[in-house]
Amino acid sequence: MDIATCLTAIESLCAREFPTAHSRTEHGESGPGFHIAALETSGDFSEDDGTGREETAAQFEADRDALAERMAERWGPAQYISLYSVLERTTLGEDIPQPWAGLGGHVPDVKLWQLPGSGGWLALGVSQWTDHAPFQLLAVVTTVDPP
Repeated sequence: MDIATCLTAIESLCAREFPTAHSRTEHGESGPGFHIAALETSGDFSEDDGTGREETAAQFEADRDALAERMAERWGPAQYISLYSVLERTTLGEDIPQPWAGLGGHVPDVKLWQLPGSGGWLALGVSQWTDHAPFQLLAVVTTVDPP
């Protein structure tokens, strides 16, 4: 992972206008009040015996934490937010706003900062869809308060 490239991508997300409708972007997706970008994506694990997936999971979490350290220099320490309850609440039919409802299905937790002066939020998380799907290091910029 190239931290400088990730920081540049995050700054770009923070500066970008939000669309009025959901759309795919070159790095992920955007919608009213949010942008999600994949900063890093692993290979898939369809041929893996499980060891490669465990090593990759550990590396992606280490990459997230290293990037979070750099971001903490700018915005202070991150809050740690589990998204497990978001998944559970969504499953039970509660209307959770995007991007949080979608993230709850594949991102177990995020490191979260409130962006000074904007009232917005910045989150970093590791996407873990299924045992065979790639991992993704995600950056999320949103004006939607975390549930």
